[in-house]
Amino acid sequence: MLRRRRRSIAALVAVLLCAGAAAGCGARPASQSWPSANGSGSSRRAAEATKLDARTIPRLEVRWRFRLHADGTGFGAITSNPVIRGNVVYLQDSMSSVYALDVRTGALLWKDTIKAPNDGPNGVTISGSKVYGATDTTVFALEASSGKRLWSRRLAGPLEQFVAIAPVVDRGRVYVSTQGFAPGGRGKLYALSAETGTVVWRFQTVKLPWAHPASSGGGGAWNPVSVDEQGNVYAGISNPGPWGGSTAYPNGGLFPGPALYTDSLVVLDGASGRLRWYDQVTPHDVRDYDFHVSPILARVDGRDAVFGAGKGGRVVAWDRSTHTRLWSRAVGVHLNDLGPLPLRPRPVCPGLLGGVLTPMAYADKRLFVPVVELCSQESAVTTKDAFARPPSEGTGTVYALDAATGKTAWRAHLASAPFGCATVARDAVIVPTYDGRVSAFAADDGRTLWRTQLRAGNNSCPAVGKDVLIVAGGAPHPGIAHPVTEVVAYGLHG
Repeated sequence: MLRRRRRSIAALVAVLLCAGAAAGCGARPASQSWPSANGSGSSRRAAEATKLDARTIPRLEVRWRFRLHADGTGFGAITSNPVIRGNVVYLQDSMSSVYALDVRTGALLWKDTIKAPNDGPNGVTISGSKVYGATDTTVFALEASSGKRLWSRRLAGPLEQFVAIAPVVDRGRVYVSTQGFAPGGRGKLYALSAETGTVVWRFQTVKLPWAHPASSGGGGAWNPVSVDEQGNVYAGISNPGPWGGSTAYPNGGLFPGPALYTDSLVVLDGASGRLRWYDQVTPHDVRDYDFHVSPILARVDGRDAVFGAGKGGRVVAWDRSTHTRLWSRAVGVHLNDLGPLPLRPRPVCPGLLGGVLTPMAYADKRLFVPVVELCSQESAVTTKDAFARPPSEGTGTVYALDAATGKTAWRAHLASAPFGCATVARDAVIVPTYDGRVSAFAADDGRTLWRTQLRAGNNSCPAVGKDVLIVAGGAPHPGIAHPVTEVVAYGLHG
């Protein structure tokens, strides 16, 4: 059931109308904008028209805090990336409620209250006069100025059990994904009409039905898709399951063969949903190595390139014209991560919550890659009863890779796991970690510029505006005794 509660403030509605309108009320500076989870359709997660940089970031101070009085899931009360347009911040909590806040003061402008638990990473995007988001089952559009519901479209069903992705809007289409879980689930990519929510097309991310559908499932996208200049859609696809295996069906015997298109980069025609090309990075994945991170689109040394990564701890670059791999680079610790698993448990690195777990960033011909260092004990007959080590035991590394070659320019150690994305503000790289620490590094050499501490753990990604950094703290880190779930704006003073 959805319950909606709004609070309207007449003086602020005009501000919202200006922020949501396509024209009028004066031109909005582009520097105020972070309109989608990854900042833009290319998923570079980089803000250039901002006052934040290596010189100014050390002066950041708390501008405001917005307390989230929301129930959380096991992953926390907020796992989404806030978005910014004009003078408004939009965000979604783990119960799927949507908030609009004044970017200058943190004042609540309106709230669309929903009771639909979603582990995420969920989230909203702002396009034109509408805010688009999803619950665990249903995609919806809200009026940006008031939160009024305009349309909703249920996607989850018997073979598509979950919607976890933040939408991306392009050329009048809303791109989202479902997930597939046993029994028989096969996640799909969707294009919906941005105006009405009508399904334009759907693409099955698991090519063939499961050999043992009662026990298998998989596919779908966990992170937002990317869209190139021609409107082609790039998506990283998740793993087949169950990972590991059983005595009767060891090493993924329940899904024999490569299990296309799991663990693949998939490229679709945006207008029709037709498959243009794909490359499977991990055929027959038995380690839960989703290749799920949002693909980054950039032009490097005269080539149109796409970069992808995932929980297997490998970053791959392709030429978008020839579809060939330019390079592949392992990041983080690797141990027993290739080929079949042994019958006896062995340490596997990256583990079930390791590798490149959240999106990368790109700026100035460099990729900035957040890596979770957390191994697992796994075997050919591992089941869900033997899950990962506690996430609080993880550490991390930030890699700066040369986008043309994949070579390491620098790397920086993190004392806790980076479950939030890498984010660039001009020549600075911002990375939050599970222990609630937010760090900024110089993009050229990795030196530490600034650190601060949230009042809760972090399991979500930052947004950068004209002169503000928005970060949420809402994850249940055991090292924080009395966590305060909130969204924090850090601004420049003096």
